[in-house]
Amino acid sequence: MKKLLVFLGSCLLAGLFVFGSQVNNQVQAAEKTYEIGTDVTYPPFEFANEKNQYVGIDIDIMKAVAKSEGFKVNIKPLGFNAAVQAVQSEQIDGVIAGMTITPERQAKFDFADPYYKTGVVMAVQKDSKIKGLEGLRGKRVAIKTGTSAGAYATAKAKEYGFTTVTFDDSDNMYNDVVNGNSAACFEDEPVMQYGIKTGLKLKIVTKPAQGGEYGFAVKKGSNPELIAKFNKGLAKLKANGQYDKIKAKYLSTESTKKATVDHSFFGLLKENKDALLSGLGQTLLLTVIAIFFATIFGVFFGLLGVLPNRFARGVSDTVIYIFRGLPLLVLALFIYTGIPSLTGQKIPAIVAGVITLMFNEGAYTAAFVKGGIGAVSIGQMEAARSLGLPYGKAMRRVVLPQGIRIMIPSFINQFIITLKDTSILSIIGILELTQTGKIIIARNLEGFKIWAMIALIYLIVITLLTWLSKYIEGRIDN
Repeated sequence: MKKLLVFLGSCLLAGLFVFGSQVNNQVQAAEKTYEIGTDVTYPPFEFANEKNQYVGIDIDIMKAVAKSEGFKVNIKPLGFNAAVQAVQSEQIDGVIAGMTITPERQAKFDFADPYYKTGVVMAVQKDSKIKGLEGLRGKRVAIKTGTSAGAYATAKAKEYGFTTVTFDDSDNMYNDVVNGNSAACFEDEPVMQYGIKTGLKLKIVTKPAQGGEYGFAVKKGSNPELIAKFNKGLAKLKANGQYDKIKAKYLSTESTKKATVDHSFFGLLKENKDALLSGLGQTLLLTVIAIFFATIFGVFFGLLGVLPNRFARGVSDTVIYIFRGLPLLVLALFIYTGIPSLTGQKIPAIVAGVITLMFNEGAYTAAFVKGGIGAVSIGQMEAARSLGLPYGKAMRRVVLPQGIRIMIPSFINQFIITLKDTSILSIIGILELTQTGKIIIARNLEGFKIWAMIALIYLIVITLLTWLSKYIEGRIDN
């Protein structure tokens, strides 16, 4: 029994070491490239085009500056909150995501020279009778987490008697107003103008307020050379006219006319099938790797929980209690941004995602391993021991084979749960199926149809896994 536990523990550590080393080698190979975080659903500053390539004012400026100053950038579409936290934990080098320069942010970040001036506007449904802040009394207002527009709305909430509800991305915020759940939303003027010009069913009812400036940012005191390069490159872009061309590319009336696109269900499916398949592939890969480590982790701590040793059982119970009790979202953010903040060591998002799923799903696996072994009649162990078998051999030869038969359906079910739980990892910027959906919707604003496609994909995969589970159960019963 001890040899089995040592073997499982060794497999777990060796596997994580090899996996982490491979990812780390890839990161080290790109040491001369700056990792730049950005939002994923903030057109015209950052979004994915019809070819699912990241474009926008921010992206084009960053790439043009990099080309001008002789360095490379790896754009990481993390989402605004995740990008800001990743910079603070030094997971990435900088963030460019329509980030307004404020005194609060300047206390934690070093900003380059401003590259865009903006203001906050309020938008309502096209047929709404609300004409300004005075019409919001007693109503609900949608805002986006961590934005200056959201901060502006929050500051005005008490004065004008409305309440706010927060969303992590712009599309959900807009749809909350379009669907009538909220009376209005607040957004930066160019972003709202772009959305309306490209089909968003809202209208702006206020003049720009609380004018601010967007800036590229790095962690305070961490990357002065990158700030200097950005400032120098931005000055060149403004001097040679390239800066104005980039803005006109996304903000002029001609550039924001709606393209002739088939917005039917099958038309959208045909247009986005490659992106959806890529997202599905990432989801399946992440699931397989995570379930492998989670199984080793779970079996190891599950077996610890049935040893005739109080300390071993206590360790097992504690591990299961902690990792089953922590919400998956909290665990993911703690591993991806919290731990690097303390250690100063970067953890690639894919590694953080696998570790998160390993701990969470592994804890559930350990629980049903304990339960499966406990479901075997105690008389089986007693009979084996009475025949002279030592505890370890009796467990391996008699109890475990029977327990595994009981556990197999639970293993298949845990695979299904892990597959679904990968969607939460979009919070740390992993481009799995759910994150892919958000990015597509930011471009075409077809939330219902795209989410229906993604739901259908999940249902197909889960149905296949369910059939597999029933097939295995049938074979075992026979």
